[in-house]
Amino acid sequence: MLKIDSEFLKNIKAAHKEDVKFVDLFIGENQTEDSDIRVDDHGVLRFRGRICILDNDELKKMILEESHRSSLSIHPGATKMYHDLKRLFWWSGLKRDVT
Repeated sequence: MLKIDSEFLKNIKAAHKEDVKFVDLFIGENQTEDSDIRVDDHGVLRFRGRICILDNDELKKMILEESHRSSLSIHPGATKMYHDLKRLFWWSGLKRDVT
């Protein structure tokens, strides 16, 4: 399983800051505890509890490669890899990118 460490979260937060359009669309001053999209205590944008990966191909590629070569899976296949990743991450086109 992919390990999410502080350096990885720093990269994600930096990517969030660069995508002003996305953040402006979904994050407002009226953010509530039960909203689907919110910023967590660490400053990471989340959708239904999953880490949002914005339109950053480099970051998506890094996640997919790291997940694929995880030492816990010999060859997980696209379906298992997708189900594992969707528990932690959200981005538009995740399933397509995994397959």
